[in-house]
Amino acid sequence: MKIAVLGTGVVGRALGKGFAGLGYEVIIGTRDPSSPQAQQAAEAIGEADVATFAAAASAGSCAILATSWAGTQAALELAGPVNLAGKLVIDTTNPLRFTDGLPSLAIGFSTSAGEQVQAWLPEARVVKAFNTATAEMMVEPQVEDGPATMFICGNDAAAKLEVSEVLTRFGWEPVDLGDIERSRLIEPLAMVMIVYGFQHDHWTHALRLLGR
Repeated sequence: MKIAVLGTGVVGRALGKGFAGLGYEVIIGTRDPSSPQAQQAAEAIGEADVATFAAAASAGSCAILATSWAGTQAALELAGPVNLAGKLVIDTTNPLRFTDGLPSLAIGFSTSAGEQVQAWLPEARVVKAFNTATAEMMVEPQVEDGPATMFICGNDAAAKLEVSEVLTRFGWEPVDLGDIERSRLIEPLAMVMIVYGFQHDHWTHALRLLGR
């Protein structure tokens, strides 16, 4: 199976490398396949092709959306919703805006990034996942006393099952919160991780759900 990683930043690189380690083919989607950032992403993953957003979306059996929020809509327009129709799209985005260098949520309460992505890709099977993890912890997170927890949501039960299986192979405990509207809960939860990271300048923390 070929995975299209849409984005060349640290999240795309971490997940691309993780999927490559599971035996998937990886193709990176970007505006400019010849850019230094695109080539560095391919090198970081190890074995990955680089293509335009549209070519990567068309070639991939499923896609990982790993763009900054500011560039997400444009990236999906370039990828082409038709190229992602019927496919699993893992949405890792958080709708961040920065004021004086500090992050906050750009949208929330009555909508979410996950819902926006599903609206922009009406025929895709969007699953929100990985947005509550730092890039360093996305694959095989090392935490004490058991696996870390990854909350997911989406409208397609089969798609969520696929994502849950991948998460388990990556070393996570997946927890399905329901339909894509639950992104309104998961994205603010990610802010706990993000603000803590900024405050303490370290990015190797994860969440774990306790109880029975």
